[in-house]
Amino acid sequence: MKVTIYTDGSARGNPDGPGGYGCVLQYIDSKGQLHEREFSAGFVKTTNNRMEMMAVIVGLEALTKPCEVVVVSDSKYVTDTFNQHWMDNWLKKNWKTSTGKPVKNKSLWLRMLKAMEPHKVEFRWIKGHAGHPENERCDSLATSAADSGNLFIDPMED
Repeated sequence: MKVTIYTDGSARGNPDGPGGYGCVLQYIDSKGQLHEREFSAGFVKTTNNRMEMMAVIVGLEALTKPCEVVVVSDSKYVTDTFNQHWMDNWLKKNWKTSTGKPVKNKSLWLRMLKAMEPHKVEFRWIKGHAGHPENERCDSLATSAADSGNLFIDPMED
């Protein structure tokens, strides 16, 4: 199955304040029907990068069988980590950056790698707030998450 995961994290401009993430999975079932599954969750006192990562992780963890996945994100931090081979270098350098400092968010990166294991995953960056409809939708989910602190999960159909 081919799945597109659109994500967004939002710290609401304050890394010590409420934040959340939005995530939309789009896929076509065996009957050719397009389906969408949405996630929105709020967090308190975390960073925008962590929420961008969680938006991707929760989408990958929702997949119950191996898929071809395209992750669409407006986070250059997330997309560049994989597209620019930062992850490979971090693994080779025992989770140290090129300057020798420990990698931030290591536990979340490990969780993402585990979530990616059964899938073929491609990361695609889109410019945020540029009128991209899926990004705008995910941004609205992230904003509602920041306001609500709740988790909403729509059931996935196949």
